[in-house]
Amino acid sequence: MKRTFSFDATRTTALVVAGTCLIAGTYGLVRLAYGLFLPDIRESVSMGSAVAGYVSSGASAAYCLGALAGLLAPHRPRALVVGALSTAAVGSTGMALAPGLAVFVPAAVLASCGAGLASPGLVAVVARNVGRPHLDRGQATVNAGTGPGLVGAGLLALLLPDWRAGFAVAAAFTAAAGVAVLLLDRHDPAADDQPQPPTGLTDPRWLTDLAVPAAAAVLLGAASAATWTYGRTHLVEAGASTPLTVVAWIGIGVGGTLTVVTSGRLGALPPPRAWLVTAATAALATAALGLGAGLPVLPVVACVVFGWGFVAASSALIAWTSALVPDRAAAGTSLLFIALVVGQAAGSAVAGVLSGPIGLSGVFVVAAAVTAVAAGCSRAPSPRRSVPAGG
Repeated sequence: MKRTFSFDATRTTALVVAGTCLIAGTYGLVRLAYGLFLPDIRESVSMGSAVAGYVSSGASAAYCLGALAGLLAPHRPRALVVGALSTAAVGSTGMALAPGLAVFVPAAVLASCGAGLASPGLVAVVARNVGRPHLDRGQATVNAGTGPGLVGAGLLALLLPDWRAGFAVAAAFTAAAGVAVLLLDRHDPAADDQPQPPTGLTDPRWLTDLAVPAAAAVLLGAASAATWTYGRTHLVEAGASTPLTVVAWIGIGVGGTLTVVTSGRLGALPPPRAWLVTAATAALATAALGLGAGLPVLPVVACVVFGWGFVAASSALIAWTSALVPDRAAAGTSLLFIALVVGQAAGSAVAGVLSGPIGLSGVFVVAAAVTAVAAGCSRAPSPRRSVPAGG
């Protein structure tokens, strides 16, 4: 009995580690690393600023499709994990080998789909493998993988000869992490044949309860696209050295990882107040990046603060959803994250278009203003209406 218990504990710990690595790969090393490597990518494949924004928009749309698949098929987590590792690995491999835009663009869009599939798949895998006393911690650990993934992407940029090698490593790492998750998952095939609970879309009336946080998520997503897509490009154009720009990107990952330390204090706040604090922090950091890109230290500090503000705001969205629609918290969270990335898709395209007439500094100032408006959504009244889970 003791040996069996020890083996199960070791297996579940390894599963959480593998799941964290899969999130780190699909998000930090593949999806978000596009903005990190963008200055070098543009030189290699002759990509203009506006086109770069459109590619980011298409990648965000692909993420939304992946997240929607997870929302509609939450009882097929292994299929979602297979889809996540396949799209991320194949897409990033295509990016690494692309001779020009004709191959690079569809590969970048495909790669981003992996992150959208990974999150819902891992939520279900962790839930059926980790015991109740440790479930919340396990889920939080897995979902925090984005921060270390961003740090890892920055280290690859410093250590490897070019961006193509970075995406090749990302493909191998993500595929290995996904396979490890599948091998460590204790799966009961008979469960697939059991009646499944509703996905949360059977009664759309509850969606009106999420109108305010959904609008806030769209605005934050649109504004954050400036940093995610053009952050390092802006620093390069401002004259920052390559090591400094990469360290600044690593700072975003460090800031995101630090949310684990502050989660207790933020969790004690009402969700709208937590949203106000975190989104306002992201607004200040975005303005600092726009106006102080040429300074020696400020960009790194601003990136750390932005990373904390953005990731913490995402956590506030989860809490806000749980407070408004407790019976639909999982479905509501998925929809708000889709809204966040829909905003990123629109914001990337608009930022690319505006970068010509007003420059990237102007784009970041506009993004900061939009982020401030998103923070102000916390003051808007939200309808509070109880909708039973069964409709």
